[in-house]
Formats: sequence, structure tokens, C-alpha cells
Amino acid sequence: MMETHKSYYFLGIGGIGMSALARFFHQRGDKVAGYDRTPSQLTDELQAEGISIHFEDDPNQIPQHIDQVVYTPAVPQDTAEYQHLAASGIPMMKRSQMLGELTRGKKCIAVAGSHGKTTTSSMIAYLLHSSPLGCNAFLGGISKNFNSNMVVNPESEWVVVEADEYDRSFLQLHPYYSVITATDPDHLDIYGTHENLLQAFEQYASQTDPEGGLFVKEGLFEDSHHHEEHHHEEHEQASSVNAQSVATPRPIHLPETVSHSSYSAHGIEADYYAINVRHYHGNIFFDLRTPKGVFYDLQLTNSSLYNVENAVAASAVALSCGLDEYQLRHGLKTFAGIRRRFDFHINEKNIVYIDDYAHHPQEIKATLDSVRYLYPDHRVVGVFQPHLYTRTRDLAPQFAEALSSLDELVMLDIYPAREKPIFGVSSKMILQRVKSMNKYLVERDQLADVVVALCPQVVVTMGAGDIDRLVPDIEQKLREAYVDE
Repeated sequence: MMETHKSYYFLGIGGIGMSALARFFHQRGDKVAGYDRTPSQLTDELQAEGISIHFEDDPNQIPQHIDQVVYTPAVPQDTAEYQHLAASGIPMMKRSQMLGELTRGKKCIAVAGSHGKTTTSSMIAYLLHSSPLGCNAFLGGISKNFNSNMVVNPESEWVVVEADEYDRSFLQLHPYYSVITATDPDHLDIYGTHENLLQAFEQYASQTDPEGGLFVKEGLFEDSHHHEEHHHEEHEQASSVNAQSVATPRPIHLPETVSHSSYSAHGIEADYYAINVRHYHGNIFFDLRTPKGVFYDLQLTNSSLYNVENAVAASAVALSCGLDEYQLRHGLKTFAGIRRRFDFHINEKNIVYIDDYAHHPQEIKATLDSVRYLYPDHRVVGVFQPHLYTRTRDLAPQFAEALSSLDELVMLDIYPAREKPIFGVSSKMILQRVKSMNKYLVERDQLADVVVALCPQVVVTMGAGDIDRLVPDIEQKLREAYVDE
């Protein structure tokens, strides 16, 4: 019997996770419309695909005859549309709940972690998509291979999703394979303490199918089959001595009912790890050691150093799903990356411009480490737009430490997203702690001119707010000054 199409309304449709769901239902033939606070490249693309979107918080613009509302917690509950819909009796479901519904009945591969999850999940999706297995996917970024954050393959039993820890969303999932990339402190506005966040990761791990498995970054968990207890204690003591401002999180406890494997970009005690990592003409090469043997000279094209770790995790999952060496090798080499993940906009001899979504201290450090690895003798100018008042307040010293490696730092004001201002919290909290004296706080309309005036060899823009809207202007002025001479 033919399925009856429904009408879906998305509150916050411009969010990366929301837009993937909207695209899915629209492609399936359902009627889709939505509201978002501001237009963006993503909402432009959704409108071009035929989805109706408006940008005024106006209940009169909500379509009639809605069967299901999908909303994101990023939309405040005091918005007029949310209150109107909540009082209307129309069924309302969080994005995470809808994602949980769509993954039921399929073999779900979920990637969780405070950073690394978007690239890792996108790599897994592309590896499976490029093989006879195929997959469905709901991604947290725009894959350049798919030119989308969504993949549909009705013939495949696999579905790849990004498991977001914000608002405990990932606890709606019951994956066949689970990946945990990082457990650094984040979203403390939701969890209160880092300990509560770690407990949520433990709950997420426990929801993994016993017939599947867990893939966890080496060092994040207690593991008796690799380490003796005294080794853990020595490692933790050494870490605490070496750490300057980021406390080493306690290892999480993994469920005994689920088999688990460890992975690492360099740790030779992991089940899956990379060795002999090198770069040539912007490409990264490495050998991958696995429990079943070694794959030599795997290539990541136009990639970054931190993607080696993501590639090891993605390879471990793909091999467990059944990919062979040729399929793995071809998939990694042709993986084109994610929009706003170490995204090259200019790659010329005298000027390089990279844009990145990095918005957590560890992500910033990984991005800048990769820049220094690829361009060790270049003058690097970094631009950072902090995301959220609470994250800035909670992690200001860590942000400052990560940004202090830059030759020049340019900062914008905080992007508030869903938050109201917090008294005393501003970008200056970070800027005043940065060790370098070459640091500037500028207005948006000054940014491109300031960057050009600093005579950079490499420019890196970073942030999860709306800094991406300034990228075209920066690129144009850099090209005018350094390329089109």
C-alpha cells in the first residue's frame, strides 16, 4: 500500500541537523516548510530545492494542516511560533527524537564526541556509499562529495548519523556501531559539570547493540585488555603534569556487554593506529595497522594532520562493516572533505586561506597544529569568532592557550546563538589572556581589511557562528591583494 505523505514544519530549519531531516522528508515526497531566525547559505539551498522558509517569528506564516512539528532546542521556547505550536495540539518532536525514530529498524552507525564527529561520520558515510554496501546518512556538515548533509539509499541497511551530546540528544540513539572521538568538557550550560557529561557518554556507550561494537579513541576509557591499572595511574599522573590549563578527563567506563576497539593516530597500543605519517604536496599519507594486518600508503587528499585520527576511526568502522582494502583505499583517497572543515579557499604559493568550524579549544589546537605541520615557516594570521557566552566563560583560559600559537590573532565579538548576554563575558576574556601582543578585536565590517593589512602568508578563520558569511569578502580581498597582481 502506498504511504500517505505528511506535512512537516521545522522550527529552526536552518540548523545543520535540522536541514538534513528537512531534506530527507522533502526528497521522500512529504510537504516541508520551516522558520529560521536568519537567512544563510543553507537556507538558500533549501529554498532552491523547493522548501518554503520564512524568517519572521510570525505564527500567521505557519502553514495550515501540519501533521508534525520538528524543533531544535536552539530555538528559544519564548518565541511566538513555538508557543503557538505548543498550544495548538499538533504533535511536536525534538530533532534528536526524530533522528532516533528514523534510525530504528536499520543498522545505525553513530559518531559521538566533543569534536571530530562530523568529519568521522562523513568519512564513514562516504566509504560505505562508495562500496556495494551503500548507506543512508544524516550528517552535521555539508559533504563535498555529496554536496549535501544527507544521503538516501533505500536499498541499504546502514544509516550513519552524528550523535550530538548537546541537550543529551545522543541518548535517543541505539546504534549498532558507536564511535566516541573525544570527551572534553563542553556544553556545561546543559550538564553543569564535566562529570555529568562523562556519565552521559557512558550512557550512550551502554545503548550500543551487543551484536555490534564500540570504537573509542585510545586513552578515553578504562581497558583491562591493553593496560594494567598501575599503567593508567602513571599515565594520568604524567598527563596532569604536562597539562597546562586543560584537566585530563577521567576515563569513561565501557559496558562489558559490548565488544570495543581502540583507535589512535599515533598510539601503538591501540587496536587500530596510524604509523609513518607524512605529507607531500598537501596530501597526507600513512600506514594503518589493524588487528588483521597493515594497509600501507593510504592517502588523504588535500587534508589536514588531524584528519589522520578521523580516518583511522572511519577505517576501523568501514572494515568492520565489510569493506575490503581496495574499497577502503579508494574511498579515503577520493574523500573530498567537509565544507568549513579545514576548507581551502585559496591555495597559492604566496597566500593560503583556510576556513574551519573549530569552536572548542581542542579543535582550535588541532587546526593550528595542522597548519603548522603543513606550513612550518609561514606567517599565520588567525581569525576567531567565539560561539556562546557560556562556552567563552567556561573555557576562556583554554581558548587563550590554543590561540597563543598564532603570529597574529584577530577576534570578533561573541556569536550568541541561542543565549542571552552574560554580564562581564565578552571576547576580551579570551583576548586579554592570549600571550602574544599581536592581537586585535575588530568589528565585522573591518575584518577583511585588517586581515589583508597584516601581510599574512596563511590565513585561518575559525568559529561556529556566522563567520562563514564573512569568508567571501575575506577571500576576495586576499585575492585582490596577493593573487591578482
